[in-house]
Amino acid sequence: MTHKYHRSCKAHHPYASRTVSTRSQCRTVQGFFDRLPAEVLDMILECLSVMDISVFSMVSKAINSYIMGYVSTQAWRNRMIMLKFHHPASPTQEDCILDHYRSLGVLFKRCTLLLPTKDRLKFIYSKFSQVPCFTMERCTSSPGCLGFSSYGVFLQTLIAGWDELECHRVFNFLCEFTNLPRKIETIVNGKPGASHRLELQIRLFCRNVLLDPWENRRDTLFWLTRILKLWPMVSQARLLFILYGPLLPDGKIGWHEMLDGVVAQCGLWDLAKAVILLYTDIEAKDWSADTLLGIIEEMTVLPEAWHTENTARLLVLCGNNICYSVLASRAVNRRFLDISRLIVFLIQVCEKDGFCMSWPVKMMQQICRVFLTSEDKWSFVKGVESMLSEVAMEMYEVIMAGDRNEDMDTFQSLCSLLNASSHFHTEMVYMFLKKD
Repeated sequence: MTHKYHRSCKAHHPYASRTVSTRSQCRTVQGFFDRLPAEVLDMILECLSVMDISVFSMVSKAINSYIMGYVSTQAWRNRMIMLKFHHPASPTQEDCILDHYRSLGVLFKRCTLLLPTKDRLKFIYSKFSQVPCFTMERCTSSPGCLGFSSYGVFLQTLIAGWDELECHRVFNFLCEFTNLPRKIETIVNGKPGASHRLELQIRLFCRNVLLDPWENRRDTLFWLTRILKLWPMVSQARLLFILYGPLLPDGKIGWHEMLDGVVAQCGLWDLAKAVILLYTDIEAKDWSADTLLGIIEEMTVLPEAWHTENTARLLVLCGNNICYSVLASRAVNRRFLDISRLIVFLIQVCEKDGFCMSWPVKMMQQICRVFLTSEDKWSFVKGVESMLSEVAMEMYEVIMAGDRNEDMDTFQSLCSLLNASSHFHTEMVYMFLKKD
């Protein structure tokens, strides 16, 4: 009977599972780590790297719970999160900081694995919200600060592999706790450049935290779409320019440089890549060709009409399909003057920036096919030729009216235009003769 009684006890009372002990409770539960004093376990964790702690957090629920408490202490946060982000001494130090935050992303990804998404985000935000360099308008050294970049690689590592629905929740959470929509509303409804510090902060936050850390173009497109889709088309155009337009050395967005001067290719390249990124999604549900053309048209008149050479350079960088779409839409609306002037500056940009002159010739041929009647085609060709002479005369008059030393840029532009005209017509004649 006694023997049977003992077997019955074993059958109804299996070995007890290891339970979670808080840092303030006595450790009386069986298990090696449960028998260690909290101070000893803390000493062990202090000797481990961030990546080692992240692996250790997956040993058991008890260890996971203990590590979540450990990373919540102010001492650990001061030592591991509150780093010096301003003006790193060398690229090596910059890489070390970014690698450290990439490791922190792995740690928090693993130690919060058992929590629902919203609770994970709240837990993590409570640890990082106290860092001034992670919050818009609190950093004293932007743009020479690695805070947003560190935050970006941390977030990218944390949510890598999450599905689209959870990424939507992440974006909504960030909008709620950073007041990003309200800040964007301030700059898109105000005068361009009036709130230049806020414009810069939004640019740095969106670029370094949400957009630039991703290597996959589809991921970048997802976050850019989330940022832009909150707003009407005019605001989308303005916000896209704030995010990717030329940035001046003093940290201001180059609004007026697009109107009065000529912006170099490097100043428009980021903007062109953003437009191309949106154009790749025209077959999806988020963007259409008409929407994208509308954004380009709105953007090139903000705050006033751009210098035509800047518009032409942007279209050249955007590539054949986008450039043709913009020109064809104007051709359909019979905007002969606009098309002619834009094509003249397309020719000049190709000459200045070293692009093959056969490209604008082929583009002109494609636009000719848009016109249905021979009269419209003749008006188009004649308008381009007349505009070449008109733009050359405009530059000549500017040179003659001012000091030649001060107008050296205009003189060089005139020389470039004359060379471009020669090469353009040479290419046209060559293509005509080649057909024969």
